[in-house]
Amino acid sequence: MDVLINVFVGLHIIGIASLLGGFLTQMKAMGAGTARFAPAMLHGALTMLVTGVLLVGFREMGDGAPLNHVKIGVKLAILFVVLALVYVKRDDEQVDKGLFATVGALTTANIFIAVLWH
Repeated sequence: MDVLINVFVGLHIIGIASLLGGFLTQMKAMGAGTARFAPAMLHGALTMLVTGVLLVGFREMGDGAPLNHVKIGVKLAILFVVLALVYVKRDDEQVDKGLFATVGALTTANIFIAVLWH
């Protein structure tokens, strides 16, 4: 079971990298007002959602170690907002600077919540 969990943790990190990497590669375009949500950003957010839900399920099935449901709920809510924004605006040729920056900020916040909130 540990190997399976580690595989999904790796896939979760790949999803985060895809979403944040898509944002970071568009920062110059964001400054010029021509940024758009790349397909990799949508795929990364979806990967994060699926693997995150599976990881919570694995943890619940596991050794009974306590899981911080508030933390998981906050992370899930943030991810839903990011996913909704990226999904709705995925076909737009240009995305508003503030909206694009919001996706990057929420993604970064989600990373810090995962790492720092115990």
